[in-house]
Amino acid sequence: MASLRWLTHKGKKVLLLDFSHHSGERVEQLAREVQQVITAQPLASVLVLADFTGAKFSEEAGKQMAKVAVADRPYVIRTAWVGAESMPEAWFNRIRDYPSATFAASPLARKRWSSWSVTSAEILGP
Repeated sequence: MASLRWLTHKGKKVLLLDFSHHSGERVEQLAREVQQVITAQPLASVLVLADFTGAKFSEEAGKQMAKVAVADRPYVIRTAWVGAESMPEAWFNRIRDYPSATFAASPLARKRWSSWSVTSAEILGP
């Protein structure tokens, strides 16, 4: 399966970012690819579902993901993460706290996003 691919869910395009079970080096490389794909789309048009299940995280991958989050912000309507529980809290905080980045940080915000995540996960099927 491709690590980045477009899916259709209820008539809407969703970009699946499959970071699952990748090394820190590959996560960093994929982050660069993500930026190229997302910034080629119209502003405020992209729905993203990212799967981090079992992914490994390196310092450089964290820095790159934070930079990409900022660059992609004008293009992304909503982002849902699954499997992020394996992500080190410091790594998540770095992305969340990067200047201009917007990520769910509070339990309430995560609950709100998780309802979208559950719905979006239907795309992946059984």
